[in-house]
Amino acid sequence: MLDTLGDMRRTHHCCALTGADMGKAVVLTGWVQRRRDHGGVIFVDLRDKEGITQVVFNPDHNAEVHAKAHDIRGEYVLGVRGTVSRRPEGMRNPKLATGEIEVMVDELKVLNDAQTPPFLIEDSVEVSESVRLKYRHLDLRRPQLQRNIILRHRVGAAVRQYLNANGFLDIETPVLTASTPEGARDYLVPSRVNPGRFYALPQSPQLFKQMLMISGFERYYQIVRCFRDEDLRAERQPEFTQIDMEMSFVGEADVMAVAEGLMAAVFKEALGSEIPVPFPKMPYHEAMDRYGLDKPDTRFGLELKDVSDIVKSSGFKVFASVVEKGGIVKALNAKGCIGFSRKEIDDLTELVAVYRAKGLAWIKVKEDEWQSPIAKFFTEAEKADLARRLDMAPGDLIFFVADHPKITNEALGHLRNHLGRRLGLIDENRFNFLWVTEFPMLEYDEGEKRYQALHHPFTAPFEEDYEKLEKDPLSVRSRAYDLVLNGSEVGGGSIRIHQRSVQNKVFEALGISQDSAEKKFGFLLKALDSGAPPHGGIAFGMDRLMMILCNQPSIRDVIAFPKTQKAACLLTDAPSEVTVAQLEELSLRLRKTAAVPNKE
Repeated sequence: MLDTLGDMRRTHHCCALTGADMGKAVVLTGWVQRRRDHGGVIFVDLRDKEGITQVVFNPDHNAEVHAKAHDIRGEYVLGVRGTVSRRPEGMRNPKLATGEIEVMVDELKVLNDAQTPPFLIEDSVEVSESVRLKYRHLDLRRPQLQRNIILRHRVGAAVRQYLNANGFLDIETPVLTASTPEGARDYLVPSRVNPGRFYALPQSPQLFKQMLMISGFERYYQIVRCFRDEDLRAERQPEFTQIDMEMSFVGEADVMAVAEGLMAAVFKEALGSEIPVPFPKMPYHEAMDRYGLDKPDTRFGLELKDVSDIVKSSGFKVFASVVEKGGIVKALNAKGCIGFSRKEIDDLTELVAVYRAKGLAWIKVKEDEWQSPIAKFFTEAEKADLARRLDMAPGDLIFFVADHPKITNEALGHLRNHLGRRLGLIDENRFNFLWVTEFPMLEYDEGEKRYQALHHPFTAPFEEDYEKLEKDPLSVRSRAYDLVLNGSEVGGGSIRIHQRSVQNKVFEALGISQDSAEKKFGFLLKALDSGAPPHGGIAFGMDRLMMILCNQPSIRDVIAFPKTQKAACLLTDAPSEVTVAQLEELSLRLRKTAAVPNKE
């Protein structure tokens, strides 16, 4: 059998050689990062996943090998045999681990040639993301992406090691399952052997992990692929990875303690840093009141202040009418930002408009007056109250949003985050964990005119709030908890409903009839009747967590083969058309408005 490598078997990776290896005979394999011809002597930076070593083709040392090296180009795959030598004085590279040495080549084997790549294989290259994703196999050769993917592997190993040591079992759950349309859209898979029927790809293993608790396994985990057919952004993908856990005979404190220990193990492995535990906790209503968002970045101040009581009777009718209709008026004080231009304020107005705010009122606080189109509408008493509540001082710039509570909070919350970044208020070297707790059980969907579960319909309500499910459902608190890191939700979980009577009440509050509940969730209800233990769990978004650990702006930079924001894979051209024969085999037919499939 022919062996392409022959006796060209690597002895060292391209990061391993140092001055201690001087005179050693070695074999290196890898890709050509750069080729430089310096007056007849050819230098090649040879790269593998571990690093770079400079190899030298000198005609005075070996003319035959030097002649072969003239044909080498970028990204050629080489095997070289040679001797480790010290680089000449003045040619050492302290930026490289191997910068003290070079390898004088005695034998060269071109293992494969390569076409000129569409971009340089280096971290500093300027190239569009679409090009990077189309040539992802090349993009993944770049050192930064390789470091990201290798770190992801190490984090996954640390997760397994920690959970295994704490009595958890790694159990796989089905990928082809039934559709339960109570959250995001499902990805549907037609069944060939059951015409007209469909599987759904799991948005989460939620119900199966509850089944495992009812089955008596007590502690389960899985690093699992999940799927959601929803609009995408920098922190979302149609297929994503969860670190999924479930525990029996636990309350919130038990799940949180395990989750905190897991995060400590992950940060120790990934960054070599110790993170303090336990993490602080904050009720949902406090997070919304102070920060406007249920995932607050607590690394900086700029907290929001509700001024509805002060302005409800003011001469500024916009504020007064909003409060009269049940809305709120909130403000934040951008300390020392009086120098913002009108154009800059207009840009911030456009920012809050993205979150449906109808406007952004403002006041510049000068030594002897307020500069603002709205200042004239406030009495002296109202001005004094605003000044006290907002800690106004000369040089400050105050922003106001008046609207429905959800819009006001969201708009000002995102404005706060924007200003925190812009004003340099955030310490990028800090990692602030925060548990957000006591979420509302339900929210009202104006579009569907019904209540929906804020997390999912299997989350347990506070026992003391059971009776409110019928009379005042929006005041019911859930036993849900989210783990927030630097303003991003990295984990979410809850104590689950383990009694059928409570689950039926929650379904009723959600407008799910008994017949519908039996049809969609009958297997769960039967299982709850079989002696379900109290149980709860949590799932971490591994992609989002890795994005933070790797300090990357997008989760696409920590996933080997990600999708675009249009849920497409540019490398494989998925989703793709299929043949008429394939559709017929699945008992499907495309509408005429859809693309015509290939007939091959």
